[in-house]
Amino acid sequence: MKEKLAQIREEAIKQIEAAKSLDQLQAVRVSQLGKKGALTELLKGMKNVAPEDRPKVGQLVNETRGEIEKVLEEAKVKMERLVREAKMKSEVIDVTLPAKKNTMGHRHPNTIALEEVERIFIGMGYEVVEGPEVEKDYYNFEALNIPADHPAKDEQDTFYINSDILLRTQTSSTQVHEMEKGNLPIRMIAPGRVFRADEVDATHSPSFHQVEGLVIDKNVTFADLKGTLAQMAKELFGPETKVKFRPHHFPFTEPSAECDVSCFKCGGKGCRFCKGSGWIEILGCGMVHPHVLEMSGIDPDEYTGFAFGIGLERIALLKYEIDDMRLLYENDIRFLKQF
Repeated sequence: MKEKLAQIREEAIKQIEAAKSLDQLQAVRVSQLGKKGALTELLKGMKNVAPEDRPKVGQLVNETRGEIEKVLEEAKVKMERLVREAKMKSEVIDVTLPAKKNTMGHRHPNTIALEEVERIFIGMGYEVVEGPEVEKDYYNFEALNIPADHPAKDEQDTFYINSDILLRTQTSSTQVHEMEKGNLPIRMIAPGRVFRADEVDATHSPSFHQVEGLVIDKNVTFADLKGTLAQMAKELFGPETKVKFRPHHFPFTEPSAECDVSCFKCGGKGCRFCKGSGWIEILGCGMVHPHVLEMSGIDPDEYTGFAFGIGLERIALLKYEIDDMRLLYENDIRFLKQF
């Protein structure tokens, strides 16, 4: 029995000295002292020991267990110390080295332009309203006086999900939702993302942003529209900015117009920026078509209104003199940090 105990002790110490990690030390503990360990198996043979020798054998087993546990504990303490020292060494900070500079994010040109547009119109008493990007055909087209055979409904221009559901091509659909609520008068702008099946180039993208404006009230005239857009242009491009209206056609407004602003680079004299004309086109607008009011449950004999739509990217490109729309979507920090 003594010989077996000596072998177990020697084997355990040998395994402990060979262990390279705390997990390996635990494995030695289990293999030698666990329920199925070598010492436990030896104790199971105590029934074959003469009764008068059992106390002496039990004492030898306990002494062997104690010796193994002592060596295990010493090895564990030493290994834990080595682990701590290695960790501390890896976490040493050299305070003489230059500090790492924190990289700060930058607001996107579109965000800056949108915040400025919202500030201008909120200052004039407008409410900012959001609408769904996935829209029904009715709200995107029919309720805006765009019949089924209108070119704008061609599948080459619109992303259709099915015959009735599409990705909105204009934020004007948000106006219809607001008019249907019947909470008059209405003074709102509706910024948001819109989608059209355009090829990507310097001035086009299949996904871009619009800011749609709508005013519905009694006795609203085209003069109110002109005054509103003139004030917006001065706030955006400078107090000397002038506006010019050219006749146009939109199905949901009558009369309709395109609005130009005097070139803020040359003061209207003509330059490369305005292509020599002295004017820059910025948006479309007009008086809300009576049929559009009727379809939304508003009496056109009692109420009138105007609407306008601004391309947010166009404002950003003009205001910050960016010549390629694709720069707005490439997330190049060298470009964005300029703003």
